[in-house]
Amino acid sequence: MSKLASISANAMLREYAQGAAQDMTSAVADFLAPTVPVGTSVGYYKVYTAKNRFRIPNTSRALGGPATQLGFSATDSTYNCQPQALDFPVDNLEKIETAGIENIFQEGADLIAEAAALSHEKTVIDRAMAAVGAGTALAIGANDSIIKQLNADILSVIKASKSGGMMSVGVLVGAGAFNVITDHASVRNRFVAGGKQQFSNLTISQLSELLIGQTESRISMLCYDDAPEGLPEDINFLLDGDILVFARRPQPTRRDSSFMKTFRLRGQWMVPGSYVTPDGRGEVAKFDWSEDVQITNAAAAIRRTVALA
Repeated sequence: MSKLASISANAMLREYAQGAAQDMTSAVADFLAPTVPVGTSVGYYKVYTAKNRFRIPNTSRALGGPATQLGFSATDSTYNCQPQALDFPVDNLEKIETAGIENIFQEGADLIAEAAALSHEKTVIDRAMAAVGAGTALAIGANDSIIKQLNADILSVIKASKSGGMMSVGVLVGAGAFNVITDHASVRNRFVAGGKQQFSNLTISQLSELLIGQTESRISMLCYDDAPEGLPEDINFLLDGDILVFARRPQPTRRDSSFMKTFRLRGQWMVPGSYVTPDGRGEVAKFDWSEDVQITNAAAAIRRTVALA
């Protein structure tokens, strides 16, 4: 067995790879589509629509009578954790020149986890935007209240989730939208005392404090190059002039009525391994995982669009 192969099978380094994947997880992706650890790569989950609404179960049982069963049926939707993988090549010369093959492996795990996190974040945002549709414009006239509009959306999302205090609401703000709404008088005037502006630049935490229930909020800063290969780059924010208000559970299950989720095999987030290159000149540290991003309650999300200057 090669040195790299033996290292990739080491329990402590396997734990390191798993930890690197979790540490590098995009805060935005995990905020929008939290992870549901599942025991099998394929299984059922609940999707809530106008025809299949979330209902609180009746837990009462008559003496000698049956209890309400919480299960899945053929009418439920199926998740399928698709294989994902990235490789980190290690040349034989690189292995000869260093005694720290463990360090090379750990570096590979860090680089793979970072790239995988960016890819996952883009997948999550793309699917969320496809699910919410065109959205509704946020009124930003001189006499409009940004906070009043967002609070109304938060209450609508709570009603759509129908889960009461167990369900949280998240507000994800695009970079351009955040720049506009925090400069709006209806927001900035809430931080005026004695006729003086208290802050030169408002933070996302301060915006959260203005929202009903101090709703948790995040800013999306993910950029991408929209230009075809070979042409000058065209860098854009993925969620620039948009705001998403959505239902979320920090620790979701296959049954809860949050907006969207990421299904991942339990304990199989990023599994390390290795193989020898065809020319025999090196080895490749390989990292495999599986996941499936699904919309589970499209009604429990609202998209607001902000006109950018």
